[in-house]
Amino acid sequence: MGSLILGFQEIEKTQLLLVGGKGLNVAELSKIQEIEVPEGFCITTVGYQKTVEKNETLQVLLDELTLLTIENQHQISNVSKEIRQLILEADIPSDVVSEIADYLSRFGENDAYAVRSSATAEDLPHASFAGQHDTYLNIIGKEDVLHHVKKCWASLFTDRAVIYRMQQGFDHSHVHVSVILQKMVSPKASGILFTADPISSNRKLLSIDAGFGLGEALVSGLVDTDCYRVKETKIVEKRIVNKQLAIYGLKEGGTEIKKLNPDENHSQVLTDQQILQLESIGRRIEAHFGCPQDIEWCLADEMFYIVQSRPITTLFPIPKARDQDHHVYVSVGHQQMMTDPIKPLGISIWKLTGNSSMFKTGGGRLFVDVTMGLGTTAGREHLLNVLGHSDPLIKDALTTIIKSDFIKLNEDGNSQQGPVKSHKGMSSTDILAEVGNDPSIVAKLIKNSKDSVAALKHTIRTKSGLDVLDCILEDMNERRQRASEMKNLNVIMGAIHASAWINEKMNDWLGEKNVADTLSLSVPHNITSEMGMELLDVADAIRPYPEIIEYLKTANNIFLNELVQFEGGQHVHDAIIAFLDQYGMRCAGEIDITRTRWSEEPSVLLPIILGNINNLEPGASKRKFEQGEEKAWEKQQDLVVRLKQLPDGENKAEETKKMIDLLRNFIGYREYPKYDIVSRYFIYKQALLKEAEQLVKTNVLQSKEDIYYLDFEELRNVIRTNKLDYHVINERKDAYRVYEKLTPPRVITSDGEIISGTYKREDLPDEAIVGLAVSSGVVEGRARVISKIEDATLEEGDILVTRFTDPSWTPLFLSIKGLVTEVGGLMTHGAVIAREYGLPAVVGIENATKLIKDGQRIRVHGTEGYIEIL
Repeated sequence: MGSLILGFQEIEKTQLLLVGGKGLNVAELSKIQEIEVPEGFCITTVGYQKTVEKNETLQVLLDELTLLTIENQHQISNVSKEIRQLILEADIPSDVVSEIADYLSRFGENDAYAVRSSATAEDLPHASFAGQHDTYLNIIGKEDVLHHVKKCWASLFTDRAVIYRMQQGFDHSHVHVSVILQKMVSPKASGILFTADPISSNRKLLSIDAGFGLGEALVSGLVDTDCYRVKETKIVEKRIVNKQLAIYGLKEGGTEIKKLNPDENHSQVLTDQQILQLESIGRRIEAHFGCPQDIEWCLADEMFYIVQSRPITTLFPIPKARDQDHHVYVSVGHQQMMTDPIKPLGISIWKLTGNSSMFKTGGGRLFVDVTMGLGTTAGREHLLNVLGHSDPLIKDALTTIIKSDFIKLNEDGNSQQGPVKSHKGMSSTDILAEVGNDPSIVAKLIKNSKDSVAALKHTIRTKSGLDVLDCILEDMNERRQRASEMKNLNVIMGAIHASAWINEKMNDWLGEKNVADTLSLSVPHNITSEMGMELLDVADAIRPYPEIIEYLKTANNIFLNELVQFEGGQHVHDAIIAFLDQYGMRCAGEIDITRTRWSEEPSVLLPIILGNINNLEPGASKRKFEQGEEKAWEKQQDLVVRLKQLPDGENKAEETKKMIDLLRNFIGYREYPKYDIVSRYFIYKQALLKEAEQLVKTNVLQSKEDIYYLDFEELRNVIRTNKLDYHVINERKDAYRVYEKLTPPRVITSDGEIISGTYKREDLPDEAIVGLAVSSGVVEGRARVISKIEDATLEEGDILVTRFTDPSWTPLFLSIKGLVTEVGGLMTHGAVIAREYGLPAVVGIENATKLIKDGQRIRVHGTEGYIEIL
């Protein structure tokens, strides 16, 4: 089975399964020159396994535990308690006892030891399990050591450890525990050192917590600690607290809590020199392990001892730059309303779709490097205006960076303004000159897109092998050229500028906010809102057939084939197929080509269709559109009448009418370019999966979906050579699972610092949850907190609260009264559709899905941008 005991110097890097993550790290620490580590040894997982392997009752309980989920907390607690008791009552095999006694005699049988658990799923780069398993200090004598070894084994099944394993996806029966015995030192002080700041994630800012006595007091939260922050060998912050208590070891074993002397209460635990010395030690350890570390230290006899080091697993990975200069990255996902990680093929396709040099990746997400823009005065103004109009939190974060002087001004540099302009300072004449006001432009652009997509679909069917990839690249280049044409951009920007102009002028002239929201109701050519309306028509096609409605409540993905057995089944089948022909390429997170599309999993739409049948009357599609048109017309007439009563009123009214016409003619097209992209993505995806099927047939691939973990050029190479290293696939699958647990920042620097913006507004209720106002109105209702579209069970009048919405969520908007999201800006898709449907909406509320509980009654202030919990 392997060695029962290994000294720190005997442990190899490959022996994780013998000594656990903590044991492996302590052994590695002990081999770093000039780092003092108290000596000791590990009782390997073999000792644990030999003790429990023949216990049939324990195996039954383990099987029972495996069947439970996090929701079964009461059962988890009961089963875990039984397992712990069995381990504590078990006899340690005689050969294990003998080995422990032998090593204790070598190291000092009467010395005091720290007895620490070290599980095989602990202190790993992607899951720290910090604090999940038990540690016992100042243990003296063989019998006491053996007793505490069993307590460490049993701590593998504390409630917190079991639940954490469930959250991290570890199998209880495959996780074992080693025990570290490490010589105790009697420290004057101890604490924790983070080589990256755990609050801001800044890799250059080192953070030290320090208290008197043993570190157990810090970990348990028993005492307040001094906090020191160091940046590049300079102490930048010191927080000296009032320290009342400390934990010290007893001569006979165990520990006690003592009151500190009055002169220690407010004294600095570490001198400035010691702080800098500890920083140097931390940086050396970080360099050895190759990533930021969470380090436990103690100070005895004026010497620092390191007792543990583990990776900091909560830091968001920094996008990689080609140089060592300062860089600032802005999240693409927050602009595209999709903050989930994207698989490697999805990332590479997105980069190829746009300008690949613009994009960087980190944590499975896309970012744009805005460093060059921040380097000039003009570039800064442009970024703040354009991004600020979309997302004030990004604007505030960038403003913070500018004030910090992190990016130096270089007026000789390129301001990187690009084709997207801010509306600031534009007159109605400027806006009209930018785009004209010929509504036929939109119809022509849409026809060009449809013709191009149809040609692509026809052409790619004739291709195979590497020709498929070449066809995709050629289509991407052509689409990129069309998208960059000024006519296409001007239609989009002209409508956005008209909306901003109307809101600003009506607020100045009439004292009314966000008027453009109402004027944007039921505009033509909005492909996304049309999709929602057409799904209502599908619901109307199903309504007359109660038997089909009942069937669809429990149907799976083959339901389309089975519909024909019911009365009216062919009619319903054809209605759904017609919808999928037009919109089946859409799905949640559709900017990732690897996501499952509605055509591939049409059952995702069934809860929405059934909700439409339950919540809305027949003919709702036409009725809702006509009601929106009427409201917009009434608002226009109201504005014109009121404007004419002002000084120079006739001119103001005429100018406003032109801007309203421009808005209504063009704002609907805002959604079409993304529809064009995802239409092509689905064609690309089907063609690539066809090639992947051939690779499966030749045993190059185990599953066709494994191509999702290759980038575009790697896939080309696999098709060319018929060879694939599966270590790459497996490593990327593991990385993706880690990325899923990370929350991406809106803005991050090359130091790893996450800059969080804030909304600066006054005169709001004290308990207000503040966000960005994107669609006017005030509404009250029941909050429905939903993370996945397929889990949406809505009743009419509910308010949808979720992390983000993209076009795939649009059909739900017809059953709700209001919208709240964690991600989003003024012109992101959820905001555009909320305005078109007349739904009060507030977006950009960080942690909205935690701050608001499912079922709570809330009030959404869409005009002012805040939420009240009622």
